[in-house]
Amino acid sequence: MLHAPCSMPHAPCPMPFRRKSIAMKYYLSLCLLIANISFTAAQESEIREVIHQMFEAMYDGDTATMRTCFTPGANLLTYTFDSKGHPRATGEDLNDFLRGVGIMGAADMEERLTGWQCLVDDGMASVWAPYEFYFEKQFNHCGVNSFQLIQVQSRWKITMITDSRRKVDCVSYDKEQMVIDSLINAWHHAAAIADQNAFFGCMATDAIYIGTDATERWTKDELQEWSKDYFETKSAWDFKPLSRNITIGPSEQIAWFDELLDTWMGTCRSSGILYKYDGQWKLMYYHLSVAIPNEKMEGYQILIGKN
Repeated sequence: MLHAPCSMPHAPCPMPFRRKSIAMKYYLSLCLLIANISFTAAQESEIREVIHQMFEAMYDGDTATMRTCFTPGANLLTYTFDSKGHPRATGEDLNDFLRGVGIMGAADMEERLTGWQCLVDDGMASVWAPYEFYFEKQFNHCGVNSFQLIQVQSRWKITMITDSRRKVDCVSYDKEQMVIDSLINAWHHAAAIADQNAFFGCMATDAIYIGTDATERWTKDELQEWSKDYFETKSAWDFKPLSRNITIGPSEQIAWFDELLDTWMGTCRSSGILYKYDGQWKLMYYHLSVAIPNEKMEGYQILIGKN
């Protein structure tokens, strides 16, 4: 992050279920995260502006403006691997970093953020931003930037930046979202063609599935036993996705989604949580519900004896 290639002379080089099992634990953790960490669109906009200003000043070699984006004791840390594949972390303080930017001047460089996850609690914030770095319009390296910020006298300032750096396997939320999207599509298709192994293979060991009936709360094993007869037919069930929204958490280890489905019950809405196990996304929580139009709610209440 933030550095020209090391081949540049004088460039600032890399600093250097049981039913309450892991699935439910992560689900509850996510609920707590959503409940306890809140931020407004205005706050995130201010944070984006500070980071954008820092980059623009860096491109111009304007170290004076860059300094205003940081707290005085800010630090930078880079996590890389040496030629033998050994991990190393190298740091520098703000003054050293600004000195290196000043030597480079207005160099032809660009740091493209390929993703953005922002969490705010009171006056502290954390931003997780995958990036690709280009020097003289040529790809140089990629990684992830982790920005830590605090609010000082009503203005957000950066206290620390930690980045990773490599030449391959660039992180992109767009790429990860496509992987997750494909997995959910494959999961639905496996049910449509009654491929039991593929269907349950997409689910974590301690996954939980909640169906449309109030009694339908199953662990993976319970769902597998309940659905056994369905998977012995030509098609267990056929849910066709109509739309889907996917969000990847800041750690890139957890993701959640909601979707609309065309089913034999009509339009259904579902939501789910995935976790990355050893580099592979697995479905750990899924909740299916029938989407009832508001104007038909009274008729539904009559149907179930609530009116």
